[in-house]
Amino acid sequence: MAVATVPSVIIEFLDVATPEAWIDEAIERLPELLHDHANCELKAAGTALGFIYRYPDRAELAYRMSRLAREELRHFEQVRKMLADRNIDFVHVSASRYAGDLRRACREKEPERLLDILIVGALIEARSCERFAALVPRLPADIAGFYAGLLASEARHFEHYLNFARAEVAIDDDAFERRLVELKALEARLITAPDSQFRFHSGVPSSSSKD
Repeated sequence: MAVATVPSVIIEFLDVATPEAWIDEAIERLPELLHDHANCELKAAGTALGFIYRYPDRAELAYRMSRLAREELRHFEQVRKMLADRNIDFVHVSASRYAGDLRRACREKEPERLLDILIVGALIEARSCERFAALVPRLPADIAGFYAGLLASEARHFEHYLNFARAEVAIDDDAFERRLVELKALEARLITAPDSQFRFHSGVPSSSSKD
C-alpha cells in the first residue's frame, strides 16, 4: 500500500483536516474525482496565466506563473491519460462551491485583490496537497503513485503563492495576518460544511451529494 506524508508546513497552515466522510465518498466515486481533478489542473493553469495578463509588470511573479502554468498543464495531461486508460471520456465539470466562494471573497480594489487571490491560491494548493496524501493509502496503485508524486509540487506551489502574497503587496504584517486568518477561516468552513456537490475540493457530502 502506498503511503504519503503531508508536509508539516501544510498541516500547520490549514485550519482543519479533510473530513473522513469526504475521503470515503471520493474512493467510491473515482471517475468523478479524476474528472474534477483534470478540470482543476486546467483551471490552475488558467489562473497562473491570468496573473501574467493582469500583472505583466511584476517580472518575478510573471516568470514564476509561466512555469507554474506549464507544470499544471502537464498534470492535466497526466490525469487525462489516466481517464483514457480507464476508457473514460474527459468532460468539463462545473466549478465547485469551494473555489467559487473563495474567489468571491477576493476584494476588487488593488492591491487588496492581488493579495487575496495569491492567498486563495496558497489555500487551494495546500488543500490539494493535503487531500492527495489523505487519498493515497486507499487508491488503486497507479493513481496512488501519481498522487504521491504530486505532493512535492503542490507544496512548492503553495509556498510560491504565499511568498508572493507577502512580497508583492506593500502591507504591514498585522494586516497581512488578519486577512490570512479571515480567508483560512472561510476555507475551513467550506471544507467542513455539508455540500450537495462532489468535487475534489468539496465539503462534507450531504445526503443529496449523488447529483
